[in-house]
Parts: sequence; structure tokens; C-alpha cells
Amino acid sequence: MDLLQLLLGVMSGVLVGFTLGLVGGGGSILAVPLMVYVVGVDNPHVAIGTSALAVAANAAMNLGNHSRRGNVRWDCAAVFAAAGVIGAYGGSTLGKAIDGQKLLLLFALLMLVVGALMLRGRGAGGNADVRLDRRTAPRLAGFGGLAGALSGFFGIGGGFLIVPGLIAATRMPMLLAIGSSLVAVTAFGLTTALNYARSGLIDWTLAGVFVGGGLLGGLFGASLATRLSRSRGALNLVFAGLIFAVALYMLVRSTRALLGS
Repeated sequence: MDLLQLLLGVMSGVLVGFTLGLVGGGGSILAVPLMVYVVGVDNPHVAIGTSALAVAANAAMNLGNHSRRGNVRWDCAAVFAAAGVIGAYGGSTLGKAIDGQKLLLLFALLMLVVGALMLRGRGAGGNADVRLDRRTAPRLAGFGGLAGALSGFFGIGGGFLIVPGLIAATRMPMLLAIGSSLVAVTAFGLTTALNYARSGLIDWTLAGVFVGGGLLGGLFGASLATRLSRSRGALNLVFAGLIFAVALYMLVRSTRALLGS
């Protein structure tokens, strides 16, 4: 990897971290297209494996902040993550076996779904005293397994799936769901990254600079988010538009590559 690619890797990490800090869930979905189309990673599988490791590292750092603020329900998050790890391993194994360009095409379609979900409002209600019990445990396991499978297959954090999954299973408030989701994002990302690493599909240097850039961008994004809190709906709209644009670009590029082959 040359100096220009390292520089582009840092800048891409800053952009992902910035969007995560600014608008929350969904920002990490930009990691794979940035690695492929900006940094210039030729192998889509390497981009996915490296992205999974970077997302896991960023989620772990943010988890510490949410934990100190009491925003993590560890018992519920543990069940969700444990079931999801099994799904993530299966999903990432299947993802490695699929042609890289076909995987990028499916990834682009997923981005369209994420963009649509970004346009939906987020409620603030819920039961803050939720605890793990016989009713919530099976729901958490079910939603966790599905979210983990998709996370592993595409090499993404999956927060846009995990947060609503936690809410649907337990009725916990949005803030607790966001904090608790980081347990699963970390676990899913590490599982996917380790699976890809076994096949030599991770660029460790790129992962390092991407994480460093993400940490810096996250600080700026979080700071700006506080100032623009009243404009959160507009920010989500702008970011959803960005996701749609990137998804359409990926659809065109991957379709041309498949037809060319």
C-alpha cells in the first residue's frame, strides 16, 4: 500500500467517523464503498473484512463512553450478541464464497434499504427498567441471529438493524438501545473480521489508519451534532441522500463489472 492510499484511508476513516458522530447509526455502511472506490482496494472481500475490523474497533471505543453513562443493558445485549455471533460467523462464511462483484451489487441494494430507514423518525419512549426475562430472551436471540447473519454477510456494523431489533424485543428506550447495540456491533465485527482474517482477507495497515481517522472524525461529528441537535431531521435527510447516491453509483459500477465479465 502506497502513501496516497494510506492518506485516502485516513480521510475515509475520518468521513465515516464524522458521519457516525453526527447522525448516529448507519454511518459505517459507507466504509466498504469508500475502501473500494476511494482507497482503491481491488478485492471486495478484503474491503469487507477490513471494514468489519475497523467498525468493531470504533464500536468498542464508543461502547466505553455509553457504559460510563449507564446507557447499556448488559444482560439483554449479551443474549442478543451471543445469538448474533453465530449468525455473523455463518453470514461471513457465506459472504466469502460469493463473487466479489455480486456481493457489491447486493451491498448497494442493502444501502438503499438503509437510506430509507434513515428517513424514518426515531421515537424516544420505552421502558427504561427493562430486564432479561423469559419473554424477552427468545425475542432477543431471534433478532440477534438475523442481525448477526446480515452483519457478517456484508461486513457492516449493522446498527440500523440492531437498534430496532433491541427495541422490538424489549421495548427499551432509543438511548439504551443505541448504547446496548454497540455490544453486538463489536461482537459481530470481530467475528466477521476473524473469519476473514483466517482467509487472509484483511489489510491490517489500512484497518489501523481507518480506525485512527474514524476516532478523529467521530470527535468532530459528535461536537457538531450537539450544536445541530435541532436540525437532526435535516441531517438524516442529507445523509440518506448521500447513501442513495453512493448506492446508485455502486449499482452501476458492479453491474457493469458483472456484464463485462
